[in-house]
Amino acid sequence: MIIHRRTLLTTAAAMAALRPAHAARATTTALTPAIIEAAKKEGKIAWYTADDLVLATKVSKTFEAKYGMTVQLERSGAERIFQRIGQEYGSNVYAVDIATTSDLGHCITWKASNWLTPYTPAETASWPDAALASDGTFIVDKFTLVVSGYNSRLVTAAEAPKSWADLLDPKWKGKMVKAHPGYSGAITNATFALSRQLGWEFFEKLAKQSVMQVQSATDPPMRAAQGERAVMADAAEITALRLISQGSPLVLVYPTEGVPVVAVGSTLMAKAPRPNAARLFMHYLASSECQQLNIDHGARSFDPKAIEPPGWTSIKQIKLLHNEPAALAEAAESIKKKYTQTFGV
Repeated sequence: MIIHRRTLLTTAAAMAALRPAHAARATTTALTPAIIEAAKKEGKIAWYTADDLVLATKVSKTFEAKYGMTVQLERSGAERIFQRIGQEYGSNVYAVDIATTSDLGHCITWKASNWLTPYTPAETASWPDAALASDGTFIVDKFTLVVSGYNSRLVTAAEAPKSWADLLDPKWKGKMVKAHPGYSGAITNATFALSRQLGWEFFEKLAKQSVMQVQSATDPPMRAAQGERAVMADAAEITALRLISQGSPLVLVYPTEGVPVVAVGSTLMAKAPRPNAARLFMHYLASSECQQLNIDHGARSFDPKAIEPPGWTSIKQIKLLHNEPAALAEAAESIKKKYTQTFGV
C-alpha cells in the first residue's frame, strides 16, 4: 500500500521560541481513578513504536509493574510502523492502541484519514507549545538528534571527523556505518536536512566511501561500539548516549555544519481496541516518571521537571537543523528513492 504523507516537524525545546506558537492549545484531560479502573479491565495495550528498543522495553516493563497490565511491544523503524498501520487499517485490522513515530508527518497523514483520537494528557500542561499538536492529535513525548561519532579505541580525538564534510576523507573509506531513510524516519529527516545544507553531492561522495549500510538510526551506535566500524556516519543520539553511559567507547560529534533535530510523537489511534488502556498509557508517556526514564536512556525531554546529566552537550552549543513542513512533505518519498539509487541499497 502506497500512502501519501503530509509532514510536520517540530523543533527541540530550546528552539521553540524561534517558531510561531500554536494559535491555541488542546484541552487537556486529567488522569482519574475511573480511567485507571477501566484500563485495568482491558488488561493490555498494543504499542507500535520507533523508540530505541532498550528504552521502549524499559518503559513497557515499568508501566506493567506500575499498573499490573501487559504491554504488547511492537518495535520497528518509523517507516515500517507507518506502512504496517496503513496496511492493517486498509484491511480493517485494528490491532494498535498507541503509535509512536520519529516522523510527525505520519501523525498528519493518520489525522487526514480520521485514524486518530485527539487526546492530550494533563501532565503536558507545563510543556511548550512546540511539544503539542494544537488539535490534540499527538504529543512530542521526547526528541533526539542525528549526530556523527566514533569509537575512541579505533580513532584518536586528533584524527576524528569534526564535520559532515570530514566523513568524505579517503582515510574513512570502508570504516563507516550508516542508517537508511527507507527504514528510519529519523534518517529521512536528517537526509533531507543535510541535502539542503550540504547539497546532494555530499551523499554522492559519501556513497563512494564503502559505507556499511544498516537500517535503523539506532544501529550505527551499536555497530561502532562493538568495533565493527570505527566511525558513525549518522546515529540516533539517544542510543549513543545510552551506550556511553554504560561504558561504551563512543564519542559523539555534533558537526559544525549543523545537526538534524528529530521529534518523536505519540498518538492514540481512533480504533484502538483498548481505548481506556491507551489513554492511561498516554498519561504515563507524559508523566515526569517516564520523561526521566527517557532522559536516563539518552532522549531529550520537554518536561521542565526532567533533569539532564551534566555531561551532555547543551542544545545551546549545537547548531540545529530543522525542515520546513511543506518542503519535506513534497520531498520525503523522492529523498528515499534517490538515496537508494545513490547508495545502491
